[in-house]
Amino acid sequence: MEKIIKLATPEEALALYGNLDENLRFAEKEYQVRISARNYQLKIIGNKQHAEAAYRFFLNLLHTHRSTSKISSGQAAVGEPEIKTVKGSGLGKVQFFHRGKIIQARSQNQERYLEAIRDKSIVFAIGPAGTGKTYLAMAAAIDALKKKRVTRIILTRPAVEAGESLGFLPGDLYAKVNPYLRPLYDALYDMMEFEEAARYLERGVIEVAPLAYMRGRTLNDSFVILDEAQNCAHSQMKMFLTRLGEFSRAVITGDVTQIDLPGGKKSGLVEVQSFLKTIKGIAFIYFNEADVVRHPLVKEIIKAYDKHERKD
Repeated sequence: MEKIIKLATPEEALALYGNLDENLRFAEKEYQVRISARNYQLKIIGNKQHAEAAYRFFLNLLHTHRSTSKISSGQAAVGEPEIKTVKGSGLGKVQFFHRGKIIQARSQNQERYLEAIRDKSIVFAIGPAGTGKTYLAMAAAIDALKKKRVTRIILTRPAVEAGESLGFLPGDLYAKVNPYLRPLYDALYDMMEFEEAARYLERGVIEVAPLAYMRGRTLNDSFVILDEAQNCAHSQMKMFLTRLGEFSRAVITGDVTQIDLPGGKKSGLVEVQSFLKTIKGIAFIYFNEADVVRHPLVKEIIKAYDKHERKD
């Protein structure tokens, strides 16, 4: 049996799906059904008894939301990601709607981050793993591309060895550096259908490349994300920042506690904090363990490492 609920706004989708789709996962487990959520439409598939029970569960959520909120009469265009400002809320002022789910801030620092990406040309996001630095930047980039605010997305990171040798990896240069770019692909495919992403990649609308490939280029009308920027040396960071062309914006993310540069080289990400903060149009956003949105143990691991490293 198949039951369908059609939604009118991103707020309704968020109310039904829950943060990080927690309501969808709960319903699938509790009612033993399969759930598909896409383009403001929730589809429930299962035997009659289970599907109807899950259907009533989501209708109750929707009724509760509608009874406490003003509902907009307009409906978003099918297939278009949505960005919306919600008044009177500490979080969720900036929202994106990709692949049937709401993406929004889950902490005050993440909210400031999304607002900075919206308002500034260059944003530095510095903090530990799992704080949503790359993921939220990717959501903003895809939204900008879909709404034609930019004509391409460029995703890059330095191919720096983290205790392992590139030379022992099989294949040509592309094959050797591709594993370093995997996290960028993962975030991309989480927000865009594989076939659609493949078309964009094939046409060069979305480009994923090592940082070294940026040298000598001028990146116009682009949304550029530099990931793992703590592993940029002085010259690499300077090179990257001076690539930015007209109508472009850049987000630079990194964790200064995980620098893998050889020979004690100073990180370009650490360095720029001392002299770029006063430039108008550049924002620095700092995250901590309270912003971690991965497994709850990740927060405790980060705190334990911080405590251990302060003793050393």
